[in-house]
Amino acid sequence: MKKALSIILVLTIAATLFVGCGAETAGANEIGIGINYELSGEVASYGQVSVYGIELAIEEINAAGGINGKLIKPFKYDNKSDKSQATTLAKKLMTQHKVVAVLGPATSGAFKATIPEAIKNKVVVVSGSATDDAVTVDENGVKEYAFRICFTDSYQGTAMADFASNNMKATKAVVLLDNGSDYAKGLAANFTKKFEANGGQVAATEAFVAGDTDFNAILTKIKNQEFDVIFLAGYYAEAGLIIKQARSQGINTPILGPDGFGAPELVELAGADAVNDVYYTSHFSELDQDPSVAAFVEKYKAKYGEVPNQFAALGYDLMMFVADGIKRAGTTDTVKIKEALEATTNYNGVTGSFSIDENHNPVKAVVIVEMQNGQAVSSQRVEQ
Repeated sequence: MKKALSIILVLTIAATLFVGCGAETAGANEIGIGINYELSGEVASYGQVSVYGIELAIEEINAAGGINGKLIKPFKYDNKSDKSQATTLAKKLMTQHKVVAVLGPATSGAFKATIPEAIKNKVVVVSGSATDDAVTVDENGVKEYAFRICFTDSYQGTAMADFASNNMKATKAVVLLDNGSDYAKGLAANFTKKFEANGGQVAATEAFVAGDTDFNAILTKIKNQEFDVIFLAGYYAEAGLIIKQARSQGINTPILGPDGFGAPELVELAGADAVNDVYYTSHFSELDQDPSVAAFVEKYKAKYGEVPNQFAALGYDLMMFVADGIKRAGTTDTVKIKEALEATTNYNGVTGSFSIDENHNPVKAVVIVEMQNGQAVSSQRVEQ
């Protein structure tokens, strides 16, 4: 009997200790915000600077007194560029840390993996850079607790096709795409559809696989064909090498790309002398003359010692957008926050002004950046 009582006592003490060591939550005068980003792994370049932008925004908000008198308490995790890890962390942030919103992940696949947890727990998840069309709405309808503040793949693919036709007077194009990426396939499909609708012809479509490093066979295959532009649908890791190898083969045609080009690694991989006549869709450019953009650039440089890229700007706008929604909701009730975000109109951010449409997407402009000698030399906004 004594042995049995001792076992029960030990188990009771252990259970008490377990409960006492639960995950930290926001205090009475705090608002818990989850940060679920790719801080390591293959797309860490996007996640790291997105979080820099988020943290700059949190610093500013808290310095100004917080949201409705409460300071933001961030709970930050690295999902390691892994979809299953992103899901696990979303659940942890919602059920253990009791956050009222989760920011991120940066990429579409990882972000989509967290949405079932958002719906189940009635906590919004918001991405600054998940561009896949199916992120917020699919054949089953709008995903109630999922939002984004970036344009979609279909829009940036269409915008770049219009740019090729109207601004570059291109009539023939070659499309290169990462055949294992939904992101790239969506971009390529929308570019092709719009370019052909404009009267252009896609002379060839060639596929590659993420992780490849030698693209000379594909480039040799297209080299002797007639085309005015190349549309390269993929991320910087492969794009940088393709640009380098294309220029080495004497292919000096303008190369057009998506927002996945928007990382310093693109130039590092290609070499600055190869990155000429490269144009890509972006959410932001430090060359923008808007006063709010200039102010953000200076604040970011002062804190991090570098010029912000589009992901830093999107991270900053993301936190400010969610804070604005919480402020307008007047409560930390997660359903009310969701409703406030849905009602957003004419929000002014450093990545542009936007309203949220019925599919939880922003109606906003796309920025097209021109690169010469590895440097961004101009930018222009293209409205939806």
